[in-house]
Amino acid sequence: MKTGESSEITNGIRVSVKSFFVPERSSSDKNFYFFAYQIIIQNLSDVEVQLLSRHWIITDATGRVEQVRGEGVVGEQPVLQPCDAFSYTSACPIPTPVGEMRGTFQMKTDSGSLFDAQVGAFTLALPQSLN
Repeated sequence: MKTGESSEITNGIRVSVKSFFVPERSSSDKNFYFFAYQIIIQNLSDVEVQLLSRHWIITDATGRVEQVRGEGVVGEQPVLQPCDAFSYTSACPIPTPVGEMRGTFQMKTDSGSLFDAQVGAFTLALPQSLN
């Protein structure tokens, strides 16, 4: 995978991520670096699942860790039938030009079982900072 991308499969749920720097919303003078990321959640299993909540672990270049928990994603708790996919774009500001995100989505199957779909670690970085 390229830097800034990840793809993980947990119990038949594939979570793919691609991040990108948003220079027009950032200010290096103020140590404010704004990154967006696109998530694609695919149901490769043979059962219906619903995304209930998210848990993000965000680490900046100084090692400072922030955890974010909440219901759903972008105000939704999507239900995915087998072969369905759901995608959304969100964003994360950090105080350094490089950082990392990883996390989980809590999923519920149609039978009521709960599991955490893994979101593999992906880099948040200014394009020139990794050369």
